[in-house]
Amino acid sequence: MKAFRNVATGALAIATLLATLQFAAAEANQLRVSRGYGIHYLPMYVIDKLKLVEKHAAAAGLGDVTVSYRMLDGGNVINDAMLSGALDIATVGVPGFLTLWDRALKIPQAEVRGLCGVGGGSVWLVTRNPKIKTLADFTDQDKIAVPGIKTSFVAVVLQMAAAQAFGPENYAKLDRLTVGLPHPEALAAMLSGKTEITAHFSSPPFSYIENDHPGFHRVVNSADVLGPMTIIMAYSTRRFYEANPKLAAAFVAAVDEAARYIAAHKREAARIYNELAAVKAKEDDLIRMLDDPDTRYSAAPQGAMKYAEFLHRIGTIRNKPADWQSLFFPAAHALPGS
Repeated sequence: MKAFRNVATGALAIATLLATLQFAAAEANQLRVSRGYGIHYLPMYVIDKLKLVEKHAAAAGLGDVTVSYRMLDGGNVINDAMLSGALDIATVGVPGFLTLWDRALKIPQAEVRGLCGVGGGSVWLVTRNPKIKTLADFTDQDKIAVPGIKTSFVAVVLQMAAAQAFGPENYAKLDRLTVGLPHPEALAAMLSGKTEITAHFSSPPFSYIENDHPGFHRVVNSADVLGPMTIIMAYSTRRFYEANPKLAAAFVAAVDEAARYIAAHKREAARIYNELAAVKAKEDDLIRMLDDPDTRYSAAPQGAMKYAEFLHRIGTIRNKPADWQSLFFPAAHALPGS
């Protein structure tokens, strides 16, 4: 009887161990993703509305997956949320990702890499000051709103534009004028005309709303500075990616499907944006933005090395990636990145 109890106890222990190992090997059934303001994040709104991550996760045999989205703006804010464990996947401007990638190289357990591209297009620097025609016209009486000082996409584009206008050594010439504000708050400040904010570097629809406003005008179009490049990308930690390869692949597949959906159904995509976005725009204006040849959506990352080379040259990141593939997990390597 005692031997039987020992055998039974041993069998129970083995069964418990196997169950524990099976549970440990199982992929997560919840996914926490960030998204930001503006039309460049449109794939994330489409993914949410059409439940595309859930669709591709189910097709991969993961069963029911719950996906939650957290609105965050500015590279530093998003990166802090990732480091704190509040996110599984972050969507952010490419420069914001590169700063964290560079920092995390010193901490292997915090390593991050890209999953895929999300949205590309142009961002505009718009001013309400009629005296400003070029970057050289900004004075200490002007303040430029950006979502994240030095690390947000538009802040880095401002540095790249300054390097072109004033020489490479003067890339930071306008940094002292920047003020960190989420796009909706910066838009409100610009339209009120009652704050120190005289310019705003932003993405659509904010840039279009401001440029269409009487007395406002555009100073810089990023497409003139950079050409076609990915603006918003998705990234995650190595720990999450290796524990959840199917779920990560389902997310990339969802982004790819959302990009194709937007191309084929612009008006429906515009309606989804207005349904879910914090700051809405007229539907026809959104179609105008989506028809802009600079606007593009693709899971394939484009131009990541241009950002990396610039940030390395000015010392924002210490490590220069060997190529774009070294910045991304294998899920993106089959995509036509650059």
